[in-house]
Amino acid sequence: MELRQLRAFLAVADELHFGRAAERLHIGQSPLSQTIRALERELGADLFVRTTRSVQLTAAGEALVTPARIIEAQIAVVRDIASAASTGETGRVTVGFGGTGGYTVLSALTRSLADSHPGIELDLRPQMYSGEVLDALRRGTLDMGIVGLPIPRGFETHTVREETLMVAVPARHHLSTRDSVSPEDLATERFVMYPAEHGSVVRDATLSVCATAGFTPTVAHEAPDPYSLLAMVGAGVGIAVVVESTAHLSMDGVVYLPIAGATPTLKIAMAWRPNNPTPAVHTVTRVLREQP
Repeated sequence: MELRQLRAFLAVADELHFGRAAERLHIGQSPLSQTIRALERELGADLFVRTTRSVQLTAAGEALVTPARIIEAQIAVVRDIASAASTGETGRVTVGFGGTGGYTVLSALTRSLADSHPGIELDLRPQMYSGEVLDALRRGTLDMGIVGLPIPRGFETHTVREETLMVAVPARHHLSTRDSVSPEDLATERFVMYPAEHGSVVRDATLSVCATAGFTPTVAHEAPDPYSLLAMVGAGVGIAVVVESTAHLSMDGVVYLPIAGATPTLKIAMAWRPNNPTPAVHTVTRVLREQP
């Protein structure tokens, strides 16, 4: 059974006249009659009683009208869904991110998409380091991801945020009463850092800050996420270099200090594969670029 046969049947059922039904379908009356005959043979039942003066539905025809209309409506829905997906109006985009800045960026992006493209769903995968995000993008298990710059070639990026670096110290630390600290002030301190093996850009930025002051930091402990890192700082395990969005977290026993001099920053970007063909990804990148 073909969709064109059901449409032909419904046209005749509505008009109860082969000539008017043929005009409605923009086909000849003879091809319409052949289509109905083929459908009747396939179903093994007459659908119409034909006379020289009238056309009437048989019992089989009456029974077919409602399911035929349902099928026609469902086909229209399927067509609309496919059309929306092909133009990027609907679809799911998987986004990996880590750190506190990612939440801020994605909150604004989600609001923008809800207003302009409500059919786009963001599938968020939190607690990922930049290195893990890039690996997942290469494997195709993520569509997009928030990373710290710079990153290797092979990705498209759009900078979404620039974070100032700060130093988190225990509240009872000898530096806690200072208005700011210089990188040189940190040379003898013990540090809490994110793990090296996952490609943390905050860790890389910490090493860079220390290198500018001519020392390699002593790592007292590693922490998997911002909350764990700050908890260790508050407990006196060590100090930590953090981004300003992390400094907005409320954590007892932790004081945040600006870095004096040429304040170091970390650029945050959304990254994606340049050959990603998904229309929904193109929609998200367009909305992202339109944001202030």
